[in-house]
Amino acid sequence: MSGLNQLKKELQKEANPVQAKILQRFFKTGKGEYSEGTIFLGIKTPDVRETAKRYPELDLREIQKLLSTKIFDFKQIALIILTNKFKKVDEKEKTEIFGFYIKNAEKINSWGLVDISAYPIIGSYLLDKPRDILYQLAHSDNLWKKRIAMIATYAFIRNNQFDDTFKIAEILLKDKHNLIHKAVGWMLREAGKRNLELEEQFLKRYYKSMPRTMLRYAIERFPETKRKFYLKK
Repeated sequence: MSGLNQLKKELQKEANPVQAKILQRFFKTGKGEYSEGTIFLGIKTPDVRETAKRYPELDLREIQKLLSTKIFDFKQIALIILTNKFKKVDEKEKTEIFGFYIKNAEKINSWGLVDISAYPIIGSYLLDKPRDILYQLAHSDNLWKKRIAMIATYAFIRNNQFDDTFKIAEILLKDKHNLIHKAVGWMLREAGKRNLELEEQFLKRYYKSMPRTMLRYAIERFPETKRKFYLKK
């Protein structure tokens, strides 16, 4: 049996139907919802990560097959394996993984998938490179590409590089989707943990026009009096 087939069999054996039903609702998989048609096996993320460690040899062709399914757990383990690979390979292979990820961006169709992979792959790769691709993604009509663009900047934030976080946040200020509001607010908050002055410069410029959810996420760690100030708009 191939490694890929063995992996699928192992995950299906670990399936938890009760947990799967809960996740189907939580991740909005119904008709017309943002993860319409996604199937869950109901495996806990720590267990998926442990399983991923046993399949480091999966190649991009096999990872592609996992990403091309509708099963969240298959996609999740594919991205965990890909992230683990990225940390260990040379620059040439990092470039290949980066290109592979961008090519498959629309298949990374859940905030749970974007958030575990965008910054350790896309953000990390772009730390010392031009970042035009993030602006292309941010201007996309695709929800997941936009979230990838925003979350990828977390790698920059962790390296005390803030410009792209604020520039992409500005692009996404008027986005209609709640998942983008949360992503932008989260990254603004993370930037503020390292440079509060820059976060507040951004907020003072935009807080009156920001979506409420975005603002609440951005100011979550502020003292109560300061939160009240920003929420009065």
